[in-house]
This record gives sequence, structure tokens and C-alpha cells, in this order.
Amino acid sequence: MPHHPNATADEPAAEKNPTSDSVRPPVGPVLSSPTDSAAVTRWLESQPDIDAQFYELDSALGDDAMSSTASLSASILEYRTIHGRRFHSQRGNTDYWGPNDEIQANSMDLSHHTLTLLFGDKLFLAPIGDDPKRVLDVGCGTGLWTIDFADAFQECEVIGTDISPTQPFWVPVNLRFEIDDCTASPWTYAPRSFDFVHVRYLFGAIRDWDALYAEVYRALRPGGWAESVEPSTYVRSDDGSILADDGSALSEWATLLTEAARKYGARSYEGPRPMNMVEDGIIVKSFHRAGFTDIVMKSYKCPLTPFSQDPHLKEVGLYARSAMEEGMEGFVLYLFTNGLGWSREQVTLYLHRVRQELRDTRKSPYIEVQVVYGRKPETAI
Repeated sequence: MPHHPNATADEPAAEKNPTSDSVRPPVGPVLSSPTDSAAVTRWLESQPDIDAQFYELDSALGDDAMSSTASLSASILEYRTIHGRRFHSQRGNTDYWGPNDEIQANSMDLSHHTLTLLFGDKLFLAPIGDDPKRVLDVGCGTGLWTIDFADAFQECEVIGTDISPTQPFWVPVNLRFEIDDCTASPWTYAPRSFDFVHVRYLFGAIRDWDALYAEVYRALRPGGWAESVEPSTYVRSDDGSILADDGSALSEWATLLTEAARKYGARSYEGPRPMNMVEDGIIVKSFHRAGFTDIVMKSYKCPLTPFSQDPHLKEVGLYARSAMEEGMEGFVLYLFTNGLGWSREQVTLYLHRVRQELRDTRKSPYIEVQVVYGRKPETAI
């Protein structure tokens, strides 16, 4: 069932062994061409558990080639394989270090479930009201947040954008996915066209956060809300089991990521993309510079293992560890090999240490997850 944004669990959750199948909707068939909608239709008709009344084909699979965001050209599907992992097409000036293969998709789905649990079964924290008309999810990844939101607000038009077409082929009737690069300015959306813009986990993907939130501000109607969710990459503990200079793999995680991103970015014409949004207050500053008011910042401790005695946080940690174990190679492989000059073998050995420490019951690791939301003034033009 979809998570209602303000739902609370009526019963304690049963003990789970998190897998991607437990949180990810079924995906469609492999298309023989970017517009092979007939194959999708045949697949939908073969699925007895899918009610066609509530689902329709994503418009991105249709024949509308006039829109710059809605058509899937062959170039978008020209994926790259690096060190055995699949990466998005080198489309235009788009350059992103994260894979878009099934392994990384599983990690994204588990991260979505982790964050939903962490926030108390809420999809968002901004006070957007009960009747948003048009909502945009920027960098939607596999689309689970977008699907859950569309299910919760069935009268709302919902759009999810990403640089890779990795979303399901069936979606709620009020939702569509579009291929778009949020770092390309200006956005193709008309000014004042959304009631809510949601941005989550774009750490390391954005060079100019001020430019991004200027576009978010422009796309919002007066009175509309924007929300950002970004993690710190620094792994901490409250009991001293992880210290900044203790030589453990987890204590080195943020330092290595930051240095790899800096060195890789130094060779790029765009420049480095910061990883320290939380520590440097980048998101809050960008909200202020864009012109948002009523800005609220909230921080959450997200356990990375089920070390907590609190049943809720224990479950969060169980899913967070699964998400990290599934996705950590994708987090570092491209950056460490291209930024730090590591070999694939060096990356594998380091990640082996990380995995061992995530399974060490003597350690109590967590990261900070920061939520920032703000409102475009009613008087804004």
C-alpha cells in the first residue's frame, strides 16, 4: 500500500529481512525500441494484479517527440559500462558519478523506504496542505517517492524528472516521468507552475546549488513550497565507537568521498560538486538567496545499522544498512577510480572493510539527514 504522507502505523512492524522486492514496484518489459509501447501494453495485459483503471503508460513512452523532456531518444539509452557497472548516457553536458543499473536501483528503493520510516511514515514535512494541484519531484531516481505521492494525492498532477529512464513502465494516472537534467538552466517549465517542488539526495550531483534553487523558486507559484532532503556523508557515533581519526573505514568514508569529488571536479570544466551540504549549510543558504521565506531546517539521526534499542530506529537501521551495502560500490566506484586513481581492486578491499564494520555489533554508526523547506512569498512575482 502507498504511504500516506501523514500516516502512522497502527501496528508494530513485523521483523523483516529487507530486500528490494519488499519495497519496489514491478518493472516492465525490456523495450526493443524507445517507443515500443505495444510491448508495454502486452506486458500490462498479462499482469492480473494490475488494475488498468488506475494505471496508464508513462507519457515518456509515447510518440510526442516535440517535448524536450518527454521523448526518449536513442542517445539517452546509450548507456556506458565502466568497471562492470552501467552508467547513464553522456547526454549533452550531463556528468553524474552514480550508476543507473539494477543494483543501484535496489539501493535507491531501500533508501526511500529508510527515509519514509525515519520521517515517521511521512513523504514530506512541508505544510503544503491537503489539495496540491501540481507537484514536481526533481531527480526522482527509480520514482518510488513520486509514485507514493501520486497515490496519496490522486487529484494532483505529479511529474518526476531524472537523467536516466529507470522508472517503472506503469504509473498512476496522475503521474508522468520525464527525462530532464535539473542542472540545465533555464528549466523548460513555465514560471509559477507548481505548488510543491521536492528535491532529495542530489549530494555530489550539483555544482551550483544557488542556481538549482533559483530555478525551483522560479517554477513555484506564489505561496508554493520547496523541500530538500540531503544527507551528511560523515559517519558518526554518540558512544565513541567511531571517531574522526580512528583509522576505521567508516571514519574515512566522508574524507575519501569529498577528496575524490574535489579531484574529479577539478578536471571537469564545470568544477567540483560539493559533498558537504549539511556541514557547510549550503542548502539553507541557497534557500535564503533564492528568496524563500518561512524556512525551516530539521535534522535527523539516521542509524546505519540496527544497533538501537528503540524498535523504530532499529528497523530504520536495518533498512539503512541494506541500502548502504547494496549501493556503496555505486557511491564510490566512479569517483574513487577517476578522482583518487584507485584500482577496482583497491575499491573492493576498502568496501570489504566498510561492510565488516557495518556488521560489527560494537559500533553504533549513524549519519545526519537534513530536511529544509521554505515558501515562496505570496507577493512574489
